[in-house]
Amino acid sequence: MRLAAMQPYFFPYLGYFQLISAVDKFILYDRLNYIRQGWVNRNRILPVHGHPTYLVVPLKNQSVYSKISDILIDNRTNWRRKTCRQIEMNYRKSFFFDQVFPLVEETLAGKEDHLTGLNGATTRAVCDFLEIPTEIVTDVSGYEALEIELGKSDSALIASYAHQQQLADIKTIRVLEICKKENAATYINAIGGQALYDKNVFARNGIELYFIQSQPYTYQQRSKEFFPNLSILDVLMNCGKAGTQQLLNDYKLM
Repeated sequence: MRLAAMQPYFFPYLGYFQLISAVDKFILYDRLNYIRQGWVNRNRILPVHGHPTYLVVPLKNQSVYSKISDILIDNRTNWRRKTCRQIEMNYRKSFFFDQVFPLVEETLAGKEDHLTGLNGATTRAVCDFLEIPTEIVTDVSGYEALEIELGKSDSALIASYAHQQQLADIKTIRVLEICKKENAATYINAIGGQALYDKNVFARNGIELYFIQSQPYTYQQRSKEFFPNLSILDVLMNCGKAGTQQLLNDYKLM
């Protein structure tokens, strides 16, 4: 079984969905600390003839000491309607607007209080739209005990890895434990993980490790220059369902 796990992002970029499509099971892992100026509650779209601008989900509590699972959406303002309007104004003349905008309206019409719930809903909606068959796991409450153990100064789990494998890196131990719990034979990570994870360490634990690398791509945007890695919404609006499905497979595993 091929597995991947990522933080839940808000309408993430194409590479995020390439990773989802490359595995059998994808875990939206929200037991990590919230990072400001990251992609958990914002992403970029492209205004007509302009430069990328942000869609932002307002939050009540944004402490870097808070787990993503505990982050609450600030629903005191009508930000959902504002965000829909922002997307509509910038993409209503896009060729696939009528095909894609109902997805935006439906996912932003929910009443989620937690950011994780919103991001899980938007990710599932895009996967359903693109017919990605991967199992999406949003309930990671079963990993509470693991996170508690990893947070201990006298962790028996970390001590065991240090003694048996000379391994003390918590990020690697976390992923290895998730793979073992899920009975995964293969773990696929975003390309940035090459600086974090060692294939030999995973192999010693009976797990194949690969990194996914998006191939260079372009598509027609309504701007003079091409801006890569925008929200999946930009890809969908400009490429439609079929065009985006083709881009989903445009990657290699390293």
